[in-house]
Parts: sequence; C-alpha cells; structure tokens
Amino acid sequence: MQTFPILRAVFTICFVVAGLICASSVSAESGTVQRIEWQKVPIEVPLVVGAERRIEFPAPVKVGLPGTIEPLLRAQSVNGVVYLLANAAFESSRVMVREIDSGRVYLFDVTAAEAGTPGGPLQIFVNVDPGSTDATATKGGRSKTRRHNTIELTRFAARQLYGPSRLADALPGVVRVPLESQPVDLIHGAAIEAVPLAGWRANGLYITAVKLSNLTLQPQTLDPRELRGGWLTATFQHHRLLAKGDAADTTAVYLISKQPFDVSR
Repeated sequence: MQTFPILRAVFTICFVVAGLICASSVSAESGTVQRIEWQKVPIEVPLVVGAERRIEFPAPVKVGLPGTIEPLLRAQSVNGVVYLLANAAFESSRVMVREIDSGRVYLFDVTAAEAGTPGGPLQIFVNVDPGSTDATATKGGRSKTRRHNTIELTRFAARQLYGPSRLADALPGVVRVPLESQPVDLIHGAAIEAVPLAGWRANGLYITAVKLSNLTLQPQTLDPRELRGGWLTATFQHHRLLAKGDAADTTAVYLISKQPFDVSR
C-alpha cells in the first residue's frame, strides 16, 4: 500500500478558506477559460471598451505595448496573469509578451471595439515533454538543472495562491501547467468535492493545488491514505472540514507527483 507522507514544515496560512472561496467566486463570474496552445502564431485577442480581459501564462511575464495604443490600453502583469482593459476603440495592434525567466516571447493581435460581447479569460500553454526537466543554460553551453525539493515546491504553491503578494515571487525553474478546473473524484468514500486550482512543473515533478469542500452537514477528517492516485506527497492545509455552510468547510491539499495531475489520479 502506497503511503503519503505529510509535510509538517509547510507554514499555515490563516486566511486560506476565505481565499479559496473568493478564488472560486471570481472564476465562476469570469466565464469559461479558453485554453490556447502557443504555436508561434500571433493570437487574436478582441476586447470591448471598459471590459477587462484576463490572460494566464505558464510563468511570470512582461508586456510590451506599442506606443500607438499605450494611451488606449491598460496592461497589468501579476504573477503570470495579464489583465487588459481598453479605454477606447483601436484597430488591430501587435502586442509582445515575454516570459521573465525563459525569455520566451508570445505575440498577440489585440483589437478593441466600443460594443460587443466581452471575451472570457484565456489560458496560454506550451506543450512540453512530461519526461523533460527544467534547465538553464550556462556560459559553457551546457545546461544546469534547477532542482527543488518537495517542501520548497509545496511552500511555493501555497504562497502563489494564498500568501501576501510580496511573497508570491517566481521560483527559478518552476513553470505553470494548464489544468481543467472541474470537480474530480479524489477522495475514497467521502462526500468531498475536489476542484484543481493551479498546477506547476519543476525538475520532472508536478505540484497541484486542489480545493476541498465538505458537501455534508457532518464534520470530516481528512486522511491522506484515502486519496485516489499516485502521489509522492500530499499536504493538507487543514486536516478537518467542518459542516457544509460553516466558514471552515473548505481547505486545500497540495499534491506532488511524477506525472501530470490528470495522469496521476
């Protein structure tokens, strides 16, 4: 029987429940996320004046706006997510977005119209061989793998989702991976809803943050041995869920695996 060690070194984030609930609400209000694979072809992004649109990237990025639309378009980049808000209509303009760590460049053809239906959020992903590792080139032309242990990866995931913004810095060699934010059957014999929130990849490992919500009117104790799937580590933010409707009926679990989340479960 496979065991799932608990990482006791992970710090406790007091407001995780409130953050989870807020994150869930924002996702529901912003519509279905459209996933687009980057294939070195400019991606069209239509905007409606006054309606903000969100674009998610695998890693933190910087946005380069052409001078012609800089007064007309507000672009904010926060932890791998770019928020675009058009203040006036404009014709198609090429916008360049660069990943801070890797230097990868994405191209977008952005337009803005006075009226129309605002588009939903976009999630950009790049297909990577699951067996590959993250590496950084050295001056000698060879690559040096950036390795992080499971404690570092779990702490990183917790900071990215629920920690203060000053702690949500990028970790070299860790990149975002796309996930389907739909409920999954994760826990044996318990009426607990599990919804993936975010995932990352580093040195051949995958770290996934999953929201857990009690669907019953009885408190439930979380046991890592009841998790479905093949996980190297499983760390609960809290080990007990109170009854549905209570402020503490929701928590998170951080799962580390050798394969992507959908394959490991």
